[in-house]
Amino acid sequence: MSQSTALADNALALLKRLIATPSFSREEDQTAALIEAFFQQNQIPFDRLQHNVWAKNRHFDPAKPTLLLNSHHDTVRPNTSYTLDPFEPIERDGKLFGLGSNDAGGCLVALLATFVHFYDRPGMTHNIIMAATAEEEISGRNGLELLLPELPPLSFAIVGEPTEMQLAIAEKGLLVLDCTAHGVSGHAARDEGENAIYNAIRDIDWLTGYQFPKVSPTLGPIKLSVTMIQAGTQHNVVPDSCTFTIDARVTEQYTLEEVIETIRANVRADVKPRSIRLKPSSIPADHPIVQAGIALGRHTYGSPTTSDQAVLNCPSLKCGPGHSGRSHSADEFIYLREIGDGIDGYIQMLDQVL
Repeated sequence: MSQSTALADNALALLKRLIATPSFSREEDQTAALIEAFFQQNQIPFDRLQHNVWAKNRHFDPAKPTLLLNSHHDTVRPNTSYTLDPFEPIERDGKLFGLGSNDAGGCLVALLATFVHFYDRPGMTHNIIMAATAEEEISGRNGLELLLPELPPLSFAIVGEPTEMQLAIAEKGLLVLDCTAHGVSGHAARDEGENAIYNAIRDIDWLTGYQFPKVSPTLGPIKLSVTMIQAGTQHNVVPDSCTFTIDARVTEQYTLEEVIETIRANVRADVKPRSIRLKPSSIPADHPIVQAGIALGRHTYGSPTTSDQAVLNCPSLKCGPGHSGRSHSADEFIYLREIGDGIDGYIQMLDQVL
């Protein structure tokens, strides 16, 4: 049996075990144990922090730059449209069905297999850290974000998400802003008070018409959407406050702080961000790992979906086997060939860089 075949077979076996083990966000204890067992079977020392498990290559050298390989082992809950048991790994028609098979189990096991391939290699230009992390599906604080302070400085990262092994070189960040427009309470029948709803409408009108000047070549413009609004207590009282929520999808052209300050400078409402954690991310198109993918016939694009890239401060590439459109769908699946192709693709890309 060739090494690549053995890697693919072991990856598939692990993926089946992961599917059979429920791992909803914040409940990933048992899948973390499966990943620990995988490292043990391959005689690779590892560390664990809560439900995050990671390992370093055998010849780790602190003087060298470090590459992070990362994917997540938590899943969403199965939706009500499933016709198959979401926790039964079923092979049928060249597919492997099961919850988390595509998002992001296939990516995770392909990256683990890739790490095993490079684990013993001496003389590499970079160290490699493999991190299987938790809480990605809920953008939780106890996943990759919790782990990062335990890791050495990172030169760049590959984040495993289903992209059909194409190269997502940019990803939008997410900014949620809670806004409060103020007014003066009064009786609706008399010409008194200042209606906070009208003040909010003026702000919303600006938000719907404004375009940030810098447009991302891969992600396009920043998108601002007002998605919630609430005001008033009864029909005959002019409301003195109106709250509304902005969903802002931010490109790599601006920091989250810059977007907040621009909005604050142009609206009268108080603007309060829920967090500034989920940053836009990108990697230069001329980065060696991107060029390695292009040399293999891959194309680059900008991803509208958010992943664990959002908490990284280093250049990061989102790339992995599977198709984003299958994520969170009923009877989720990944093609069996995609797992082996993913391992081969990762190895071929990294061979050109390491």
